Amino acid sequence: MSNMKKRGSKFYWSMILLSFVFYVVTQILISTGIINPFYTNLLHLIGINVMFAISLHLIIGITGQFSIGHAGFISIGAYASAIITMKLGLPFPLALLVAGIAAALAGLLIGIPTLRLKGDYLAIATLGFGEIVRIVFLNIDYIGGAAGMRVSHMTNWTWVFLLAFFTIIIIINFTNSTHGRACIATRDNEVAADAMGINTTLYKVIAFVLGAFLAGIAGALFAHNNYFIQPGNFGFLRSIEILIFVVIGGLGSLSGSIIAAALLTIINLFLQEYPETRMILYSLILLVIMLYRPKGLMGNVELSQLLGKKRLRTKGGSS
Repeated sequence: MSNMKKRGSKFYWSMILLSFVFYVVTQILISTGIINPFYTNLLHLIGINVMFAISLHLIIGITGQFSIGHAGFISIGAYASAIITMKLGLPFPLALLVAGIAAALAGLLIGIPTLRLKGDYLAIATLGFGEIVRIVFLNIDYIGGAAGMRVSHMTNWTWVFLLAFFTIIIIINFTNSTHGRACIATRDNEVAADAMGINTTLYKVIAFVLGAFLAGIAGALFAHNNYFIQPGNFGFLRSIEILIFVVIGGLGSLSGSIIAAALLTIINLFLQEYPETRMILYSLILLVIMLYRPKGLMGNVELSQLLGKKRLRTKGGSS
């Protein structure tokens, strides 16, 4: 057991080191113009979509709550941050914090009454929440209503990398904590978890609020990367797109959600050159993935586990 913990810790710190090396190298390439604005924007979109995916992964993959209203939290974060920077003229870091808090409060507000529901009923309730938020924003003239709101471009590679990095670290540490284990127990068998004394409703609310907080921050990055936001950016299809990231990656796999979000973002962006056939090709790609990997790209396995098994097999073969 101690050897497994040592290997896990070594992998964890190796990934942190490699991540910061990747950040430094990428920042140098962006600063020197080797990576042009198109690919810089692609990096931004990958980081933002990764944050979207893993914030929903916490709710669906870890806690097992089928939510399809995630775009509601993203829109709250996006508009809250836009108001802070564009209407009040306050700094962008404060806007990020306010975006996360506003989305977390919305998660708490919707979580307490609805998370006693399960399965399809919870999905319908969260879908209704997302649509209510969108309709409310459509009718608020202060933020432009249906016409939308202009937003200054403040998102850069440093903000995207740091926030995506810390989002991943938060999810990893939460999952491996006592609270995370309680959420996993709730996902696997809620009745048994209740019988063991776990307050399943409390842990579902905690996961929902934390996921909403991270989604709100990602929404702020999204808003300040797009120059312009409107309620139509945060409709039902946005929630489905994020759900696809989690399902394609593999329910219960953080690594899978990250890989799927990055891969599908790249595919979607490059298929924009073919507007007539983009959705057909995109749908075919998703269909092929689900046919050959019905449990998702990673199933419920993490990348560290796969690499650990491969290393053990290599050692066993050599011995």
